[in-house]
Amino acid sequence: MHRASCPENAVKPFLKWPGGKRWVAKDLARFIATQLDHNYYEPFLGGGAVFFALRPNVAILSDINKDLINVYQEIRDRPDEIISKLKEIPVTKNKYYNIRAIESKSSFESALKFLYLNRTAFGGIYRLNKEGKFNVPYGGGKRTPEPLWRDNLIKDASEALKGVELIVSDFEKIIDMSRRGDVVYCDPTYTVAHENNGFIRYNERNFSWYDQERLANVTKNACERGVLVIVSNASHSGFLDLYAPFQPLQLTRKSLVSPNPEARRSICEYLFILDPELI
Repeated sequence: MHRASCPENAVKPFLKWPGGKRWVAKDLARFIATQLDHNYYEPFLGGGAVFFALRPNVAILSDINKDLINVYQEIRDRPDEIISKLKEIPVTKNKYYNIRAIESKSSFESALKFLYLNRTAFGGIYRLNKEGKFNVPYGGGKRTPEPLWRDNLIKDASEALKGVELIVSDFEKIIDMSRRGDVVYCDPTYTVAHENNGFIRYNERNFSWYDQERLANVTKNACERGVLVIVSNASHSGFLDLYAPFQPLQLTRKSLVSPNPEARRSICEYLFILDPELI
């Protein structure tokens, strides 16, 4: 029994998330829907593009970023309150830096802050400094939270998240929960062996090469248990050894970080499909 309803009921992600998978989410969701018999796991949630394209009935979504998971929980549980309060916040440079500087006093305030900054920061980038503080500058221009209610992004996301389990956790613990018939999709921050590849920091520390090795090991173990695992990663030769004997598909996309379309470059990525039937 396949527990997914894609692509007819797909919804758009509510977060802007550089490195996210909007550009390939529908294709991944169609494939996953044909393989999914039980639970869907996404241990590097980020913007959740694949989850929202797939709309599985049973899902365990997680991320090491507690503020990110809190946003999903608040949108799932209190969408109308979120929208009402966001509408009251003016979009100005001064207000942006004021909100960026304040410490949230509740999970609800933390979610409002996260959403406001995500929609008004430069490029929609999420970046923390070494102290764990969000430090992206003001975006200006047409960057505003308005699409969150105008395009029903929050309400649609809230509906899609009903009954979904949201967990703050390292990926290894979550992947170890998976069993035969489950599907796990992993989209880690792309850090390669030299650990100086220019990818954005999403958390207080980089996703290191040691973490990449842990991910390869835990996903291979899951595959041996009968779990179908899909891993997106950088197009780098080091991953060929990590995931052997599985061979990657190579996908190409345009970088969307630069505000100048002519300056955007093509980026190649690997997609590893760890299929238990190929072991």
